[in-house]
Amino acid sequence: MSGPRTRTAALTSLTLLAATLTACGGGDGGANSLTYFIADAAQQDVAERCAAESGGAYVFNIQRLPNNAAGGREQLLRRLAAEDRSLDIVSVDPPFMAEFANAEFLRPFTSEEQADFSKGVLKGPLEQSTFRDTLFSAPLYGNTQLLWYRKSVLAKAGVDPSAGPVTWDQLIQGASRSGVTLAAQGRRNESLMVWVNALIASAGGSILAEGSQDLPADQVKGGLDSPAGATAVKIMHDLAVSPAAPAGFSTAGEEDSRAAFQAADGGFMVNWPYVWAAFDSAIEEGSLPADFKNDVGWAAYPQVDAGMPTAPPSGGLGLSVSAFSSKQDLAVEAIRCLASPQSQKEFMIKAGNPAALASVFDDPEIREMFPMADEIRTGMDTATPRPVSPYYGDVTGSIQAGFHPPDSLDPRTTPREANQLLEDVLSNKRLI
Repeated sequence: MSGPRTRTAALTSLTLLAATLTACGGGDGGANSLTYFIADAAQQDVAERCAAESGGAYVFNIQRLPNNAAGGREQLLRRLAAEDRSLDIVSVDPPFMAEFANAEFLRPFTSEEQADFSKGVLKGPLEQSTFRDTLFSAPLYGNTQLLWYRKSVLAKAGVDPSAGPVTWDQLIQGASRSGVTLAAQGRRNESLMVWVNALIASAGGSILAEGSQDLPADQVKGGLDSPAGATAVKIMHDLAVSPAAPAGFSTAGEEDSRAAFQAADGGFMVNWPYVWAAFDSAIEEGSLPADFKNDVGWAAYPQVDAGMPTAPPSGGLGLSVSAFSSKQDLAVEAIRCLASPQSQKEFMIKAGNPAALASVFDDPEIREMFPMADEIRTGMDTATPRPVSPYYGDVTGSIQAGFHPPDSLDPRTTPREANQLLEDVLSNKRLI
């Protein structure tokens, strides 16, 4: 692996913090104690089982990361930039993996380990765990978005996702015609980046130009000023200004989309599979009728053009070993249990996050709990991850600025302006 580049976001923003954090973390807690930074409470349950099954080979010192991806990134980067030796296993949000790896903060898995942790993993989770052909994160779980719909609105909307793939244009027109909403995430945060990336990839393009991901930051070229970029802009704008857009669309995240879908005029929604269990919680607390889920259907992520394959969003979580850990081999051994098929199934049942391993979706318990298991698995295997770039922080910041608010976008100007913003930010010519 080549050394850090002259312009690595992980280092430029955190150099001043390193000295103050080097002394933090206090000791290793014993020769068999592994400090494990988790992003979800269910990870602790799995860790406790793995530690018990190890027969004392290792125990975990569990540390909880902030609930949001940006907060988790910041905390890990501060500690890793300070070469904090108290970190052993870290939970890495996939978009930030390349940034960590490029800065040599993560231990690359060996070729043998890479083969072990890649076996049977779906395409989306595997691609977003790999940087320069090397695996830096063992996929713990993946994620993708589906199209969710209320069965009762289909006849009036004149569109039926259960009969086959549908396009964004069909959904916008059908929802507008029938007086229901089509919920997506228009808020200026990572959820907007997810949407933009999926639209551009589904139109056959990419946010970064081909061959740019391995170049120095000031040589990276954007792929936004393209037919695919214009198509994505048109869809976003058309939805935002249509009667189908839920109230507050430009500030809507995943939970706002779910609330809109659950409302009396809810009709369609793109969202992650967690919403299925969330419906149950709402039913239990009495905010939804007991038979609400009987009216809910699901289908593949919408197409951009009829007959053109869709590229749904990709998400998830990976487990990485700190390059500064003094117990790297033991950490790898622990990850073998933490990311095993049994653990991924357990985590999917407890947390509702889809396994990264294809085989887990054939488990009878999983199929009973997730009747849309096949659609989730297919979505994760056709998903297009967000750019795997060491400069991802600047890339996503530029996209969020250039594509917001959705109702102000213009296919004639936005792709060019957003592309220029992206390249200027990466070249240090402009600030976001």
